[in-house]
Amino acid sequence: MIGKPEIMSMAGQLGLNPHVVEKDYALGWLLAGIFAHPRIAESWVFKGGTCLKKCFFDTYRFSEDLDFTLRDDEHLEAAFLAEVFAEIGGWVYERCGLDMPAVKQDFEVFANPRGNRSCQGRISYRGPVSPTGGGWPRIKLDLTADERLVLPPLETPIFHPYSDAPENGIVVRAYAYEEAFAEKIRALAERTRPRDLYDVVNLYRNTRVRSSSAVILDVLAQKCAFKGIPVPRAADLEPHRAELATTWGQMLRHQLPELPPLDSFWDVLPEFFAWLESGVAPSEPTSYVVAQGETIIREHTARLPIGARQRSALEIIRFAAGNRLCVDLEYAGSIRRIEPYSLRRTAERHIILHAWSTARNEHRTYRVDRIQGARTTDQVFAPRYAIELTPGGLPVIPHTERSSRAEADPVSDRTALAVRRMAPRRRRSGRLSGPTHIYRCSHCGKLFYRKKAAARLNRHKDKSGLPCPGRVAQLVGMK
Repeated sequence: MIGKPEIMSMAGQLGLNPHVVEKDYALGWLLAGIFAHPRIAESWVFKGGTCLKKCFFDTYRFSEDLDFTLRDDEHLEAAFLAEVFAEIGGWVYERCGLDMPAVKQDFEVFANPRGNRSCQGRISYRGPVSPTGGGWPRIKLDLTADERLVLPPLETPIFHPYSDAPENGIVVRAYAYEEAFAEKIRALAERTRPRDLYDVVNLYRNTRVRSSSAVILDVLAQKCAFKGIPVPRAADLEPHRAELATTWGQMLRHQLPELPPLDSFWDVLPEFFAWLESGVAPSEPTSYVVAQGETIIREHTARLPIGARQRSALEIIRFAAGNRLCVDLEYAGSIRRIEPYSLRRTAERHIILHAWSTARNEHRTYRVDRIQGARTTDQVFAPRYAIELTPGGLPVIPHTERSSRAEADPVSDRTALAVRRMAPRRRRSGRLSGPTHIYRCSHCGKLFYRKKAAARLNRHKDKSGLPCPGRVAQLVGMK
C-alpha cells in the first residue's frame, strides 16, 4: 500500500481533501479486484460518473461510488455478493495491503421502481490516511440488471496514478463512450442532480472526443423507451432549477478543486439540446495560430519533462480550462490572471502555455519551466480560441478473452482460498505509450518494467518461482 505522503502530496497538487484522493486510490484497487474475479468479470459493466473519471478523463471531478449494469440478474443475491466480495477483499489485501475485510461489507437487495431487483452495497476500507479509530471510510456500490445495454461494452485501462499500480495496469469492462454520454442525459432528465448536469455539460464541451449527436440521440431514445420515459428536452429541466441551486455546492464542492458557478453550466443546456436534436453545433472558436516549428502537446502531464511544481500547476490549469475558469498564474514573481488555452512545444523544445491575459487584454505565452504556481478562480470566461487543454483519455483496447485458469501467487492462509478462486487476468502489453523504467530487484535480480518511476516492489516470485522477500529495486535502464 502506498504511504500517507503520496496521498498528501497528490491532494496538495490537486487542491483536494486527502480523504477524497484516498478514496480514488481505493476505487482503483477495488475495480482491479472486481475485474480479476472470474465469476463476475465478464458480466459486470462499469458505468456512471466514476467510469467517466477512471476510463475517459483523468482531469475530472472525483467520484465516490461504483455503478454497474449486471448482465446476469442471478448475481443480485446478498449471499452471492458477500461471498464474491470477501474474495475480492482478500485479493486486494494481498496485492497492495489495502484492507477491505468481509465483516465490513454489506449488501442490500431491494425492488426498484420497475419491480425488479437492484442492490446497494457498501465496502469499507482502511487506507493510508484513514483514521485508526472510529468509523471506516466506505465505497458505495450501485448494482442493477434492469438496464438496456445498447452498444457493446469496451475493455479499457483505467487511470490509477499511484506508485503501487499493477505492473500491467488495470483493465475494466465499461460502457462505450456514447452509451455513457446517453446514460448521463437520461439520468439528468430523471433525477436532475448537480453531478449529472456537470457531467453532461463537460461531455458536450469536450469537442475533441464528442461523438455524433445522431448516435447519442439514438442510444438515448432506446434507453428512455426501455424506462418508459420521453426523450428529455431543455424545458423539461426548468422546474428543477431552484433545487439545483440549493444542492450544487453541497454535492460537488468536495469533488472539485474549485466549484464553478451553477449558471456557467445551466446556461449551456439550451445550446446542448439544440445540438442533440438537430446535430448542428454552434461555431467553435478556432485555435490560436500555430507558430512555425510549434506542436500542440496532447500527452499526459506526468510524461512531460518538467518539475513537480510545474506538473502540479499544469493539472490545475487543465482543470480550469475544461471548466472555463480563469487561473491566477504565479510567474516571474507576480500573479497574472489568465484564460488558459493551449500547451505547445516550440522549435527550441521549450514547453509554453498559450493564454489570454485579462489585465492586458491580449494574448500571452508563458514558459512552463518558469511557472511558480497556479490557482483556480471562480471567474468564468467565454473562450476566444479553441481550448486544447481538455482532459485526455486512455486508448480503448480490443476485447480479449480472459484466461479462466491461471496460477495464483502464493499467499498467506488469511486469503489462500479466496485467491485460488480468483483467476488473474492475462497480461497485456503495449497498452500505454511513453518511456518504460526498468528496475531490478536487489534481492533476486528479477526485472520489472514500469511506466512510472517507483522503486518499491510488491510481493513477487523470484526467477525460480519461489516467493521473494525483496521489496526494493534499483533502476537499471529505460526503454
